[in-house]
Amino acid sequence: MTSGPDLSLLPLQQHPRFGAALARIGRPPLIVSGLTVLRRRFAGLPVAMLTRFDPGQGEMLPDIVARAGLGAWPLVLAPDGPCPAMAQLGAVPLVSPVTVAELDLGAPLDALRRNLSGKWRNRLKAAEASGLSVSDRPMPLDPDHWLLRADTTQGRQRGYRNWPVPLTLAYATAHPGKARLFTARDRTGEEIAAMLFLRHGKVATYHLGHSTETGRDLAAHNLLMWTAIERLARAGCTRLDLGLANGEDAAGLLHFKLGTGARLRPLGGTWGWWPPLGRSLRPLARLDRRLMQLDTATNGLPARG
Repeated sequence: MTSGPDLSLLPLQQHPRFGAALARIGRPPLIVSGLTVLRRRFAGLPVAMLTRFDPGQGEMLPDIVARAGLGAWPLVLAPDGPCPAMAQLGAVPLVSPVTVAELDLGAPLDALRRNLSGKWRNRLKAAEASGLSVSDRPMPLDPDHWLLRADTTQGRQRGYRNWPVPLTLAYATAHPGKARLFTARDRTGEEIAAMLFLRHGKVATYHLGHSTETGRDLAAHNLLMWTAIERLARAGCTRLDLGLANGEDAAGLLHFKLGTGARLRPLGGTWGWWPPLGRSLRPLARLDRRLMQLDTATNGLPARG
């Protein structure tokens, strides 16, 4: 018998804390064999979604789906890494793999600082010398908090969607002290930048952040990120998930993430699977093996900037 994945190292989307937050807003997931399955409706059609699951569990999906009573449901599957089992099942590729930026927090802090890129480290030094102060506290349970409002406005302007505010607050409520808000203030005491991190097991995930123009001029986000790295590492976190790495739409953000010493890792793409079709669509999956990184040893990711 093989042991399941280490709960303390699960991605946020598969960690029990995520499921508990969803339950608090009336959207409890289905938990099957330790996997978190979301059930949604698109154009009136029920769809089950399984994201960031261990690729090694891919071969178990037919049994998992059957025991969950989802055998007639269309499924959207997004494994946490390249997963040849998807093509073997007859799942059809929908979206090619994206990459995430991850920082190993297991090294000593002095080594983590040395591993910062030169430009990133220089901006950090400038921020440290600018008189900024940083606070670290649990996320206030305030739906009108300025960081949440700023993120919602920015998302609307730039065409992206983060978690709904009630879900972020539900996470903070369900897991006291595990939603950590780092805030930078200038010499006058004005809040000029903030970052929110969600802790789950030995992993922390960067959730959202915002900076004013003054904060950007003073490199406040460099100071906030480094402070978070220090404190999360001291609190026992061994990995920091910095989220998707999109060099086409957010080159500046990508370089900021890579400047921390983070490394890029490919996920397994997004697949569609309807169990009643069995393996009849396997030929379609074979056509996209390279697109879905099932035949490649490397993924052509950009080097750290």
